[in-house]
Amino acid sequence: MSYREDFAANIVEVLTNMDDPKPVLVTREPFDVEKLAISQFPAILISTGNEERIDQSMGILRTGTIEYTLRCFVRGGPDLDRLKNNMIERVEETLDLDRTRGSNLGKVTTQVLTIEVPDRLTPLAEAVITVQVRYSYKKGTV
Repeated sequence: MSYREDFAANIVEVLTNMDDPKPVLVTREPFDVEKLAISQFPAILISTGNEERIDQSMGILRTGTIEYTLRCFVRGGPDLDRLKNNMIERVEETLDLDRTRGSNLGKVTTQVLTIEVPDRLTPLAEAVITVQVRYSYKKGTV
């Protein structure tokens, strides 16, 4: 498997197993949030984005920087804003527990870059979290 795939699979795994507010649905398969059952919330859609690769030392060592987009959905009533904020906080805390994404590469770090909150009609709220994974590897090993 590629590092891109390994890191994405790790993100799915740790978010699937995170504490409350524990998401019911964590997937990389696109879905229509409007068609989800109430019992499928909170839900997180994870997608792999762009990657930048840079040679570091005479073409032997490279650094890769990958962005992952996490679309987090919650459903609720008058406490919708609180539910959304709790989900954002919990996702960030969970990703921070192992910033190496379970890798044995040695030089891997994860950070939340941005959090966007698109407008949605109640009873739904959404947060789009951009996560960056930066890693180093020997050229020819990916």
